[in-house]
Amino acid sequence: MAGYNKHYLVWFPHVAPGYVTGVKIDQTSPEHPYLQLAGLLRARIQAGEITNQLPSITQLTEETELAVGTVRRAVGILVKEGLVETVPGRGTFVVEPRPSRTSGSGSSAHSGRHVRH
Repeated sequence: MAGYNKHYLVWFPHVAPGYVTGVKIDQTSPEHPYLQLAGLLRARIQAGEITNQLPSITQLTEETELAVGTVRRAVGILVKEGLVETVPGRGTFVVEPRPSRTSGSGSSAHSGRHVRH
C-alpha cells in the first residue's frame, strides 16, 4: 500500500477547538495543580455543570497541560470524597447524592453506602 496515508481529524462542533472541559489551571498559583484541578472539577459538579461523566484523563491532560499522574491524582481526590466513581474501561462518573438517613431505627442494614458485589 505504497503512498497510502491515513489522516484523522477529530472535531468537536459544540466547543472551540482545543477547548473541551473549560478547566484552566493557574500556573502562577501557590496551590498545587492537582488541588486546583480537583477544586475546579468539584465546583463544576456541585454547580450542575458536570452531571454524568467527567472528561477523560486524556482530555483533561491535553487541555490543562498537566501530566497524566497529576490529573489522576486530582480525580482520585474526588473519588475519595465520594463525588465520582471510576469504572475501569468506561470512565469516571458523577455519583448521585444519596438522601441522608437520620432516623433513629438503629439498623445498620442500610447505611446509605452503595456497595458493589
